[in-house]
Amino acid sequence: MTIQIHKSYIVEAARNGSEAFMTRIADRIGEVIGGELTGETMGQLTADQITLMAYQTVRREVMEGGFIQLIHNGYGPFIFLNPFAKAMRLWGARDFCNLIYKGRKLYEEHAEALTRDCTDDEFMALYEQYEEFDELDDEFIDMEETVTDIVAHYIDEHLSDFVTVVEK
Repeated sequence: MTIQIHKSYIVEAARNGSEAFMTRIADRIGEVIGGELTGETMGQLTADQITLMAYQTVRREVMEGGFIQLIHNGYGPFIFLNPFAKAMRLWGARDFCNLIYKGRKLYEEHAEALTRDCTDDEFMALYEQYEEFDELDDEFIDMEETVTDIVAHYIDEHLSDFVTVVEK
């Protein structure tokens, strides 16, 4: 699928830093696929586009509620059981790749408990029951800015693999 973006939007975003640039590209991809990454919409995207959307998902979920929230909201298989970590390593985010592999180990150990339907109170109790995720959350928060810079640089170097830039 060809995803077009106006050059002025990219230039403006790039002026505002790595996060803005990366988010602008990811948001445009999201707009074109109707805002939801599903099996059907993934079939329309390139591996790089899917990887970017996966990173945005990790960023959003972990920054809002940690890896427990990411897993509870159903993203565990998408992040941990696909070649996402390998793609991050290939993009240059080796430390993040290793963090995802650590997360996968914990995910495989606790997926059943973390994905059960539960009340809000039961969900909040998961944070106390599975404190081993705290270290992963902290590691991600510490590296997030660096990883976002790496991802943005990768996008910039491979822009045509993500979007087609058009003049306004």
